[in-house]
Amino acid sequence: MSNEHLQSIAGVAQTIKDSKNNIILIYGFNGTGKTQLSVAFKDLSKDPDSGNHNGVYYNAYSEDLFYWDNDEDNDGQNIRLVVKRSTLNQYHSLLDESVLREKLSLYKPKYDFELKFNEDVALGIEFIRFFMKTEGESTETNDTIKISRGEERTFVWCFFLALFEVEGWTSEQSGYFFIDDPVSSLDDHNIFVTAASLMNLIDSHFENRKIIIATHHVGLFAILFDWLKKGEKSSSYKNQVENYILKREGNTVNLSSHKNDVFLYHLELLQSVKNAVNQNELYAYHFALLRQILENVSSFLGVGRISFVLDQIGITDADKNAGIVQTLTHKDVFRYETIEMVEDNVLLFKDIFTKLMDKYKFVIH
Repeated sequence: MSNEHLQSIAGVAQTIKDSKNNIILIYGFNGTGKTQLSVAFKDLSKDPDSGNHNGVYYNAYSEDLFYWDNDEDNDGQNIRLVVKRSTLNQYHSLLDESVLREKLSLYKPKYDFELKFNEDVALGIEFIRFFMKTEGESTETNDTIKISRGEERTFVWCFFLALFEVEGWTSEQSGYFFIDDPVSSLDDHNIFVTAASLMNLIDSHFENRKIIIATHHVGLFAILFDWLKKGEKSSSYKNQVENYILKREGNTVNLSSHKNDVFLYHLELLQSVKNAVNQNELYAYHFALLRQILENVSSFLGVGRISFVLDQIGITDADKNAGIVQTLTHKDVFRYETIEMVEDNVLLFKDIFTKLMDKYKFVIH
């Protein structure tokens, strides 16, 4: 089956559905139709007899289930995040709050929260109250606050991660997970945390269900691609992973295999790294992007070793520094360095990138 031709969104959904692999990673620019793809896949995958959905989704519509009641009549004294009624509410009472807190703790939130259920618990959570908790004080005595848009997206994502573990929901819709851009409003230093949460989800479920992850964020795609292909557990995934690039061309889209369309993708990598260097905003995950650029160049040169590229561009002790680059893309290292790079790593990163651009004269804007 060819994946190199123009299709409708429904055609792409069918291609993914027909895939025999259980881990599908899709990189797509904004506006290519990733959310439409998740909806098309959802419709295509309904049980033909019952009409019930056969999978679990996270996309822009999932985020729309939450909206703010700003309590303007009382100057925001009882501001809260309201949860709309949906088919998911019946599973809220089965959600383990400790699991939600565990998922959220990775993002180091500066707030605490309280779940408020409807009087009829079967109707699920009515709203969520946020506050700055002072140690030793009751939550009832703290003023409610409105968290930022990024914090809200993070909370909703963690809410769904916890909900994914509710057996009553996921066992009934056990065919797949479709996750569309869980990082649309996150700060760069939280990209790793989100990638790690997705890898945990993959580890737990890829043997029994299809997992489709679509994103416009080149950093998230790069980290997931790196861990799935070269990480410590990559041997477990190697026969289960497909990586694609989704492009829109007029009224159609093109779903191309990553290996056959690396040129466009790596220009995006170069642009992302260049912006980070120019703005002096380098985070640990940028080493994953740099490593992929170096590997692409080494493959083009027919060598397959990034140490060769480092030597060619004039980096001293190329073997040692290649080892450093590879080590800094390891998942366990990211766990301890999720925000800005330390100064020594910044100097190494900038030196490699500057000499790479000087040597190969990549044309990016």
